[in-house]
Amino acid sequence: MSNQAILENNTALFRRAAISDQPNILADIYQDDVNIAIWQNELSELATQQTNDLRQSSEHLNMVLAATPDNAMAQLMENHALADKTALCQHIQILLDMFCTLFELKRAGLRLTLLDKAMCPKFHVDKIPCRLVSTLGGPATEWLAFEDVDYTKLGLASVGLSDDESGVYLHENAIQQMQSGDVALLKGSGWQNNQDAALVHRSPHVANNEKRLVITLDFID
Repeated sequence: MSNQAILENNTALFRRAAISDQPNILADIYQDDVNIAIWQNELSELATQQTNDLRQSSEHLNMVLAATPDNAMAQLMENHALADKTALCQHIQILLDMFCTLFELKRAGLRLTLLDKAMCPKFHVDKIPCRLVSTLGGPATEWLAFEDVDYTKLGLASVGLSDDESGVYLHENAIQQMQSGDVALLKGSGWQNNQDAALVHRSPHVANNEKRLVITLDFID
């Protein structure tokens, strides 16, 4: 069944984006009709500088932590690549604190990754309740509004075709992209009553000699 047919048969299934330059927009993820909440944020000048230094000087970074708001800063700065990047680590700690407070978690799964290629190059949904995603430097995550997706073309249903061939979206201008610094909550198919309306997204193309620094936060308890 096409997405349009689903909408006609069940208007309650419709999902929208909640976007603002105020951080409290992230709480809108609790609204039933929201499947992505984006805080249009900019890193401080110092955190931006430290992010760019890291992207230029480091070849590899793939940190995976189970962190609390109280110990995240110390854990991050134990990594030699981050030892002198206090402003960047403070920003990450603040995001983790916000995530844990919003979802009443004692700790969260934190992944900080430096990427020189698309980790998930095809449009997909996450089979989890919700994930925080923020690109701290470099090209940011691409996503599709609910009404622009044909969910029947995702995953194996694409029969190996690329996104621009599979029909997962009708027009290329439907592809939306976050900005570096934006903080987004992506509601997955594991969220209650969201099995058929999860946020569809993918990693962006990364040009030669370019890197993107990405943080994700997940439920682990």
